[in-house]
Amino acid sequence: MSLHPSSFLRRGATAFVVLAALWWGAVLGIDKYGITDRAQAADVIVVLGSRVLQSGQPGPSLSRRAAHAAALYGKGLAPIVICSGGLGQNPPTEAQAACAKVESLGVPESAAILEERARSTEETSLYVAEIMRAHGWRTAIVVSDSYHLYRAHLLFERAGVAVYPSPAQVTAGPMNPIERLARANRELVAVIWYWGKTWAGLPITDFQP
Repeated sequence: MSLHPSSFLRRGATAFVVLAALWWGAVLGIDKYGITDRAQAADVIVVLGSRVLQSGQPGPSLSRRAAHAAALYGKGLAPIVICSGGLGQNPPTEAQAACAKVESLGVPESAAILEERARSTEETSLYVAEIMRAHGWRTAIVVSDSYHLYRAHLLFERAGVAVYPSPAQVTAGPMNPIERLARANRELVAVIWYWGKTWAGLPITDFQP
């Protein structure tokens, strides 16, 4: 017995509503996770990289991440700041730009370490974990924008680091809600890709933060 076309339309509409609800539920979950500050005393503070401007200065995202890392250092939560990120479209490396920023905000040069090889969040987690193991460090406050922290936590935890995520917005103030949700949408795509890639056993890939 064939179904009337209207039945297909109703089923299609129902499926769309269910999928949309699941999608937005996941987006809001990523957003809610990221806005919670979990910073506590740790071995290091890790600044996740982001865009460098043509002027060589850190872009808005990298600047607020570095500023928050410097604030955490100033509170005495960790004695070392690891700035991560390789060379993007503009020199210097994201790590160099971030370290210059944290040093301008009071972090001594001797307390700042560069990780300049990473081209993605996944690579950052692995290279930073390598640096930490070499020094016997186990715990890290990972600093990024709120929308990015859920995925960053997954990756650093998988790399063997005890992670305390801390959103840059604690220092910089809240993001524009529309921008925040738009970026959380993109993060959900990245998280789905991460889980799919992990399930398939694929190697490291360059999915930029």
